[in-house]
Amino acid sequence: MLKPTDATRVHATAAGTGPTRRQLPQWIAHLPPCNAACPAGHNIQGWLGHALAGRWRQAWDLMLDENPFPAVCGRACYHPCESKCNRGELDAAVGIHAVERLVGDMARQEKWSPLRREPTGRRVLIVGAGPAGLSCAYHLARLGHTVEVREATEEPGGMMRWGIPAYRLPRDVVGDEIARIAAMGVTIACGQKVEDVLAEKEKGAFDAVFLAVGAQASNRLNIPAADGRRLIDGVTLLAEAERGQAPRLGRVVGVIGGGNTAMDVARVAKRLGAEEAVLIFRYDRPHMEALPAEAAEAFAEGVKIRWLSVASRFGASGVTVEAVEMGPDGSVKPTGRFETLPADSVVMAVGQHSELDFLRNVPGVAIEPNDVVAVDDQFMTGQNGVFAGGDMVGGARTMTTAIGMGKHGARAIDAYLDGARYEAPPKHPPISFQMLDLPVYLESIRHAQQELPLAARASFAEVVQGLSQDEGQAEAGRCLSCGNCFECDNCFAACPEQAIVRLGRGRGYRVDRDLCTGCGICFEQCPCHAIEMKAESQPTSGPLGTIGEPLAPHSFRVRV
Repeated sequence: MLKPTDATRVHATAAGTGPTRRQLPQWIAHLPPCNAACPAGHNIQGWLGHALAGRWRQAWDLMLDENPFPAVCGRACYHPCESKCNRGELDAAVGIHAVERLVGDMARQEKWSPLRREPTGRRVLIVGAGPAGLSCAYHLARLGHTVEVREATEEPGGMMRWGIPAYRLPRDVVGDEIARIAAMGVTIACGQKVEDVLAEKEKGAFDAVFLAVGAQASNRLNIPAADGRRLIDGVTLLAEAERGQAPRLGRVVGVIGGGNTAMDVARVAKRLGAEEAVLIFRYDRPHMEALPAEAAEAFAEGVKIRWLSVASRFGASGVTVEAVEMGPDGSVKPTGRFETLPADSVVMAVGQHSELDFLRNVPGVAIEPNDVVAVDDQFMTGQNGVFAGGDMVGGARTMTTAIGMGKHGARAIDAYLDGARYEAPPKHPPISFQMLDLPVYLESIRHAQQELPLAARASFAEVVQGLSQDEGQAEAGRCLSCGNCFECDNCFAACPEQAIVRLGRGRGYRVDRDLCTGCGICFEQCPCHAIEMKAESQPTSGPLGTIGEPLAPHSFRVRV
């Protein structure tokens, strides 16, 4: 049995009990895993909230703060945000890209335009009109700078136009979102290949340059071709198909590679008339480089694959492949077992690199192995005022990564023009699924986007059809609001002292310090972990309790 003094000590030291309040609830902003995973830096949770409320324009405005291509990314981004979505631990990830596409298409239909600042008089040259270059141009224009873009090909868009097939990304979508950037005053000059960066900079009186030439040169393998046969590279095939100049591929097409580009090449080959498209891939299924969803779509359309196979020769009788074996470390070794597969054409889709000869004589610009330009944390090269981003500086080499680099480059250039360095704002603490408290959340089925039936996929018509507004709102409502208050009123209802005060819709809550005892029930009832209990600083002097503990500096008042 406890003595009275011991009982007092236990009572006084238990969190949230006794005569002394030692902690107070605080509403803390966290970084949701979807936001953290987005290469473009989207505030995904924020615009999902607007979409749920039907505030479509506000959702689009929030998207445009980070990314000028929501309709494009809603179709062609590989959405790493969804692979990190905490909802996936319950049933299925929120269809983030589908909601983004819906909002982007509404903006196209309604002709919404972004705001921009007053002109600064500063001039920036951008070399390359792909995702990185156009993203940089957009963000610089929003900041009030004058931007001119030089593009070597006949149309802007880079791999959005020449590398991603139209059945995934219709060209009117690309054109609409690029036209919005041009309408902001950005000059896009096509058919103008820049050969001398510094001369172009001086000639145009530009204050800075952003290089974004992409990686549109295909890597090649040393595969002998005999009997007049020719190996085709995947990037060239995709670009020629877009221009309507694709070569005759024949009945059976072999595609060397197992990544996303290889899947696109195989699907394009079938649309160009091939009866069979066979992928030749050196690894096994668990080590497939393509995203599972991309591979599933290709296989559904009849694309075949030869696992653990390496092409060694291409001749009149077909392509000769050698079976290989995978070791525990992921390496492959030849087996000496060969087989000839019938093939009229062979396409290589084994990666790309940048063509950087125009930079090799620019002082200070360092070109690293694998044809990658070295940049610092400001995306500046060794030549003062010359920045670079996108595929040519390495990294993930995805469209959305390039868009994010373009944004970062624009903000760094803006700071450079003011004689400063860009410092990204600090990030909020992360939030994991284990930190959530979800007893009241029920299963909610993900809304699937309608797709063209397989029998109707012989052309380049768009396969995925998108969501309706009602479906988009419902899908946005599946968001768990991880780590950030969405005003569910659980804390307000649960507080035994009625110490939680509503501040009005969109303004959250505050705690009435005269009523709060620090019991922590609000923290326990918060489903999204937006509340944390923080230690309350104790007074250095004042009345003491029976065992020497400092008492609260005031008396809790009673609500009447």
